[in-house]
Amino acid sequence: MWKFLLPFAAFVALAVLFAFGLNPNRDIHALPSPLIGKPAPEFSLTDVLDPSRTVSNAALKGQVYIVNVWGTWCRECRVEHDELLAIAQQRVVPIIGLVYMDKRDNAKQWLEQLGNPYTSVAFDTDGRTAINWGVYGAPETFLVDAGGRVVYKFISPMTPEIWEREFLPRIAAARRSGA
Repeated sequence: MWKFLLPFAAFVALAVLFAFGLNPNRDIHALPSPLIGKPAPEFSLTDVLDPSRTVSNAALKGQVYIVNVWGTWCRECRVEHDELLAIAQQRVVPIIGLVYMDKRDNAKQWLEQLGNPYTSVAFDTDGRTAINWGVYGAPETFLVDAGGRVVYKFISPMTPEIWEREFLPRIAAARRSGA
């Protein structure tokens, strides 16, 4: 009896796994973040462009802001860069760049050549800050409300559609809540 029951149970388990894992309606960008609704991890890092200057999200208390994790080694970060420049021109919220596991000179050159969409650019040499934020890779973009809580996390390059559909309504809601 067991020799038939065990293979059948394994088959059922695999069928359930595939049914949920291969669901075409699943949003591949929606990796759950344990930070949603919780305080954003604080950081205090040197600025990429001016190492004597400190970049800290504590300075943004009371403001809605975005943290964009990127690196020059990240091909998809290059894909989203023009969109970040366009978003920065709208001046909706400050965008803090978090350079993840990169070289300062490479990041500095990137910003000088391609333009700088960031209010400030924190340099996360060893990746510890990114780990505290639950970063899986780059690019990743976090929205933080005025109360310092993470409201939303998006994985993949920013697009105009994502900005308008996912970020702008959440930014408006975060401003209305006022906390």
